[in-house]
Amino acid sequence: MARRERGLSASAADGGGGKAAELKEKLRGLVKAILEDDDYTTRHAEDAIATLSTLRDLKRASPSSFYDFSFPVPPEFRCPISTELMIPPFCFHSLMCCCQMQTYDRAYIQRWLDEGHRTCPQTQQVLSHTNLTPNYLVRDMIAQWCKEHAIEMPKPVQDINQVVSNADRDHLDSLLHKLSLSVPDQKEAARELRLLTKRMPSFRTLFGESVDVIPQLLSPLSPNTAHVHPDLHEDLITTILNLSIQDDNKKVFGEDPTVIALLIDALKSGTIQTRSNAAAAIFTLSALDSNKHIIGKSGAIKHLLDLLEEGQPLAVKDAASAIFNLCLVHENKGRTVREGAVRVILKKIMDHILVDELLAILALLSSHPKAIEEMGDLGAVAFLLAIIREGTSERTKENCVAILYTICYGDRTKLKEVREEEKANGTLSKLARHGTSRAKRKANGILERLNRSPCLTHTA
Repeated sequence: MARRERGLSASAADGGGGKAAELKEKLRGLVKAILEDDDYTTRHAEDAIATLSTLRDLKRASPSSFYDFSFPVPPEFRCPISTELMIPPFCFHSLMCCCQMQTYDRAYIQRWLDEGHRTCPQTQQVLSHTNLTPNYLVRDMIAQWCKEHAIEMPKPVQDINQVVSNADRDHLDSLLHKLSLSVPDQKEAARELRLLTKRMPSFRTLFGESVDVIPQLLSPLSPNTAHVHPDLHEDLITTILNLSIQDDNKKVFGEDPTVIALLIDALKSGTIQTRSNAAAAIFTLSALDSNKHIIGKSGAIKHLLDLLEEGQPLAVKDAASAIFNLCLVHENKGRTVREGAVRVILKKIMDHILVDELLAILALLSSHPKAIEEMGDLGAVAFLLAIIREGTSERTKENCVAILYTICYGDRTKLKEVREEEKANGTLSKLARHGTSRAKRKANGILERLNRSPCLTHTA
């Protein structure tokens, strides 16, 4: 796997300083042109922004942020877990293990303990305690070594969850290689990848370090594979789900047609757990608006609705969540309605399945004319009124009256049903007095429309 550079040699550091000076000089000229020349072009501004961005990246890549060197680091200064230079101050801690003192970089040994290990990483002996104490002697020795070699002391890692070591990278390389071997090797590697990407946020970040990683991860699921073992399929799709949680991965995965195609294939042909996790992955990826458009065009909505209609408890909520997210962009509402969503959703609501969640989707779809027509044909008005009359959830009532409001304004013929309900039970009048602020507004809007109707004498 191709890796990002994690260090600068002394000569590279010097080169970085020269590059920074060159960029600053260029930036001065661009800013001067922008401030003093009324006829400056947008290109000047774009170049200034690009130069600032390069300076920022160069600053991030300064010796204070990286710690591989062109000359050997003494073994006693390297963390046994990360194999990298241990970073002071306050990052060297001793671990007492059977009367032996072991020293580690604080971030890495803390992560080891947080993962539930209670053995020494070096000796594998059970720890008598897990108290971490600073090793000031080693810290001072490293500080002196850095001073002698004209190296700025690296800064400690602030977020333990983002700690990534070269050992982690090597382990990922090994697992990805196993995915190209026999089926038993693939299954073993896929299971471990699933667990690592679930437990370790830092491990998820490794998948953005090279464009080669995703193809390697997905290689066992390629179209050329005659049959994928169900366990292998489930573990790899679940790994995609775990990786999609990482914000930096959402755009990369969403824009990769192979990833989306494999998730759709999993929705169609996987085990129920695999299908559920594929739906959950689509849900997390659809957090980005750009991905909502991509996924909507991919044909995934039809298969999400199929999963919803089948009614497996494990999968229904994941499918519903994904559909809701996708329908937050207008173009996907039409696609969802055309795929028969209104019928499927109303049937689930009538069966008292995920009522709140599915009503929220129906409220989104009610802005589409065809959805209004279908709801009228399927008897939604009477059913929605019954939920308002008999239900106890304020959220449910709010969504019901919001849908009714849209129906009444889109199809006048449905006012008759609302009028008869109001005469018999005063359902909307009660909601207008006691509902949430949004429910009151929608209920009053319907009542005003009824009052303007010549067929009804009514006072709220």
